[in-house]
Amino acid sequence: MHESLIHGILKNEHGSISKAVTLIENGGTEIVPLLNNIHEYSANSLRIGITGPPGAGKSTITNALIEILLKNKKTVGVIAVDPTSPFSGGSLLGDRIRMNHYAWDDRVFVRSMGSNGELGGLARKSQDVGDILAASGKDVVLYETVGVGQSEHDIVKAADLCIVVLVPESGDEVQMMKAGLIEIADLFVINKSDREGAGRLSSMLKNVLHNFNPEGKIEPPVFNTVGTEGKGIQKLYKGIISHLEAMKELGYLDKRRLEGYHQRVLALVSETLEAAFWTDEKIALLNEVSNTSDIVVAPHAMAQNLMSNKNE
Repeated sequence: MHESLIHGILKNEHGSISKAVTLIENGGTEIVPLLNNIHEYSANSLRIGITGPPGAGKSTITNALIEILLKNKKTVGVIAVDPTSPFSGGSLLGDRIRMNHYAWDDRVFVRSMGSNGELGGLARKSQDVGDILAASGKDVVLYETVGVGQSEHDIVKAADLCIVVLVPESGDEVQMMKAGLIEIADLFVINKSDREGAGRLSSMLKNVLHNFNPEGKIEPPVFNTVGTEGKGIQKLYKGIISHLEAMKELGYLDKRRLEGYHQRVLALVSETLEAAFWTDEKIALLNEVSNTSDIVVAPHAMAQNLMSNKNE
């Protein structure tokens, strides 16, 4: 089954791609041989993370980037991540509706993913799906995430380049970014820049970036767009290309990819060990202690008891 599926993926057959993505979403170890076999074909795609607060217009920016990439003869894969629910009708469902006109275009593959309560697992599955899309020959893989929580950080850290989308009302987000988003953002986009306060936010953001940019990282440029009208998108696209060239020249892109590989392997090992650790007996033992109002066993002692438990 895997041989025919791999053949279909490498031939950019969207039916095969969809089947492989479904296998990834469903979990299980049967997907591992497939991922191992396509690895050599999954290294050539550029992976871009797009994140930011809800309502910033990430979907609009994503759509605009798809269009400009297609005009530049590039093929595109999109992974739209909703870390809340795949059935909420929120931005994930909106992405599907807005990008529906690419359904019959073999140059574009769009897939929505929901966390179903997962955190780290969502990032892992998103990266696995990215491997499938890269192996299918997609030149660019876009990860669009909702919000800026830990799960999104994990996903966009897996990207070669991360774009953070803000709106003129995002002053509070800028104040919180010094220890957060600045660490993951390579470019900032102030979308809906026809609104009042866009210029003020742009100046504030550039000042913050100049003073707090981490050592060993190119200072992120700031772009103003009005995504619904396509304003500033061409300049943003050129900025992405320029920034990537600078990252390559300074060796940052290779370093980013090596760090991503390192972190991904660590996460896979941790996930595998944790899954093996939690037997039914250990879960029952923990539930037995934690379901009483009189907890007499200290947390550290309980953890040690579980790790030394032989009743498996």
